[in-house]
Amino acid sequence: MEPPEFFPPIENLTAAVVHPLCEEWKERTEGGVFHLASIFLVLGYMGGSGFYGLLYLFTCLTLGFFCNTIWSWSDRCTTDTFLWNFALFGVCAVQLVHVAYRLRNVTFDKEFQDLYSSMFKKLGVSLIHFGKIVACCEGDIHIIEEDHCFAMEGKTAIDKLSVLLSGRIRVTVNGEFLHYIYPFQFIDSPEWDSLRPSEEGVFQVTLRADNCCRYVSWRRKKLYLLFAKHRYIAKVFALVVRNDIADKLYSLNDKAFDSRGFRYDLRLPTYCHMPPMPELERTDGFKRVPGQYGQSHRDS
Repeated sequence: MEPPEFFPPIENLTAAVVHPLCEEWKERTEGGVFHLASIFLVLGYMGGSGFYGLLYLFTCLTLGFFCNTIWSWSDRCTTDTFLWNFALFGVCAVQLVHVAYRLRNVTFDKEFQDLYSSMFKKLGVSLIHFGKIVACCEGDIHIIEEDHCFAMEGKTAIDKLSVLLSGRIRVTVNGEFLHYIYPFQFIDSPEWDSLRPSEEGVFQVTLRADNCCRYVSWRRKKLYLLFAKHRYIAKVFALVVRNDIADKLYSLNDKAFDSRGFRYDLRLPTYCHMPPMPELERTDGFKRVPGQYGQSHRDS
């Protein structure tokens, strides 16, 4: 009695694996619709990231699979090809509508668009995250009339963070001019960074509008709640606030002089304002050091 055969003969297995060879090439090409579909698919897969990249990607893919659907419909022997291309066309079309709807929901007024382009876009912040930032301030834009104060020295509490959108603000302390604040700069970044979330304080400078100013403002509590939910937004604000403070310090550096008339460099306050040492003292010093070193070397 012969044992049962659990596997087919090796010849049949080889015949099932090997793809049949093309016996005769077609005399005609597949047509312009097929090639147009391939071009759209290639262009679609070259799309970038972000909302506009996704919009470009799914637009090209939708057109590509639509052309493939038309091409496969013309051949009665390719029902499965038609069904697959039609299904992919439907999926891409739905995704295209979804991305377009989300992109419409994150559009902003012109002033917020300018704020995004000037401060956040260059850092790679997406429109979705910027939408959360705008929602935190409720999309409100405030106005300071000319010669009105944003903050009074020693009186106004530090309870918000603000960015100037238009106009110019003069910063003074004890009546002495310090610097100007220009559009798309933080108005109160030093005060914001000087306090912890649980601390309270008042302005040490006076901020007065030179002309009619418009600004956007975030309340401290609401902004810290946003930071707690989105650590990425907290890191972005930490970067832009400290960069703004550095710019203000450099602007002050050009106006700082000590009592002897030497420029006071705020980056190195201990050294950069010191007058140069007289040549005689430096020469004597250098002469004494080798002698002392040689004497101590001989004594040892």
